Parts: sequence; C-alpha cells; structure tokens
Amino acid sequence: MKQIFRIILYKILYGIIYGISLLPMTFLYAISSFAFFFVYYIIGYRKAVVIQNISRSFPEKRYGEVICIVKKFYSCFTAYFVEIIKSVSTPTEVLDQKITFENIELIDKHISAGRNVIVSLGHCGNWEMLNFMPHKLPHDMFAIYKPLRSGVMNQLMIKLRSRFGMKLISHKSIVRHILTQKSSPAVYFFLADQCPRINEDKYKFEFLNQEAYVFSGMEKLARISSSAVIYLHITQLSKGNYKVICMPICSEMEFMNEGEITQKYINLLAENIIEEPYGWLWTHKRWKR
Repeated sequence: MKQIFRIILYKILYGIIYGISLLPMTFLYAISSFAFFFVYYIIGYRKAVVIQNISRSFPEKRYGEVICIVKKFYSCFTAYFVEIIKSVSTPTEVLDQKITFENIELIDKHISAGRNVIVSLGHCGNWEMLNFMPHKLPHDMFAIYKPLRSGVMNQLMIKLRSRFGMKLISHKSIVRHILTQKSSPAVYFFLADQCPRINEDKYKFEFLNQEAYVFSGMEKLARISSSAVIYLHITQLSKGNYKVICMPICSEMEFMNEGEITQKYINLLAENIIEEPYGWLWTHKRWKR
C-alpha cells in the first residue's frame, strides 16, 4: 500500500513540475523575483552564514561590496530553481543555445585513450544544467550523489536529472562500479567543494583565504582507477545562459604527488569563484571545522 502511495505521489509531483515548466520563462523569472524578495528580505534564509562566508573569503571588500554580492547571489539562487524546472520540458535545441561548452573534446581524447574521466566541479552557476552534457558527448556519464531519505523525492531527483542520459550512482557504490567497469571507460561527475564529515590533515588547504578540509574521495578514486581528471569552469554569460570550460587537472596519475590533484582542483575552483563570486553556493557552512 505504501509503495502504491509513493508511486501516486511521485507522479503527482512530477506532473506539477512538468506543468509549471510549460509556463513562459518571463513568468517563471517573475516567480523567482518574488522568491528572492521572500527568501532575502522576509525569512533571511541563512543570510548571516552567507554574509560571513563572503566577508571572510574576500577580506579586501568593503561591507557595501559584500552586500551587493550577497543580494546578487540570492537573486541567482532563486533563478536557478526556475531554470531547472523549465529544463524539464525545454527542447534540446534551445538548451543547446543556452549552454556553451569549450574544450569539451578533452573528454573525448581521454575516453578514446581508454581512460575514465573524473569531472570535478563546484556549486558554481547553475550546475544542475550539466545534466545536459550526455546530449553533447556519446559516452556513459555518471553523477555521484547521496540518495535522499525520502524515496519519493529521490525518485523525482533521478527523473529530473536523467532526462538527457545522465546516470546517477550512489557515493557508496562508486568505487566498486568504477573498478568493475575498466573495459568501458566513462565520465564521472564529482561535486567536491563542501565540507567533508571526516577531516584528513593532508587534505587541508588554503581556500579563499581560509584553511579548509577537502573531500579526498575524488583524488583517491582517480588514483586507484588511473583516471584522467578535469575541472569544469562554469560562469553565467547572461541570465539563463552559461559557459562551461573543460580544464585539465591531470592525465598522467603516476607523475602526481599525493594531494596535488586536490590542490589543483581547489585552485581552479577558487579562480572560478573569484571570477563570479555571486555564482557559488554560499549557504553552506563550508568552514565550520
């Protein structure tokens, strides 16, 4: 009975999201503007955390400059949600015009050489739009994620993210998967910019003027699977339009010292954030430990 209820609830929720996605983008952006006013001015969702994070990351900026970044962050943050909803029904040819990829042939090069590719990125720009990447390249692509506790919401997330062929794989299953699929090189997406639960001193780096622990899993997996590693630099060209640049981090694992891959990742992520400070997800307590 519970299973039937979950299926019905899932179909209702997806139907609502799909119906909303059919609305004109101008109307959806109007909704996001209202959401911005409510989130920023009324409830102040994690505003203190955001102000603190940005202030400490950019100590050279005055308070007025920090607040400008904070407001633009919340404006983009709410706009990302309606863009994601709109992508549920947006034709591929339209999304193709909204997302520009540069140096994407780097992925082809590594796959053709028989190597897996670990794509590292941060919560920059509308990172969820990268679910469109399987449409651009004829390779298996897997997004590593932590399943949600709610079965209905987890199923809904998988449905929304897999429209263009992106496959989701649990973080607990990724090691076994990548080691048992050596004959079939694929692309694996890692979002590794938030605070890990387990702190390892050798994976502690200076990040945006503060000491920060970084997830070690991405580098460790790259080493045991001899994968190439690249970084996706994501910026917003204009509202709803994004540019994604594939940047090399490592192709010859045996020549890299321990921690060097993660250090390069952190450096590229910091450059991405400095270029577009309002585009990163500042609501997390990134430096809480």
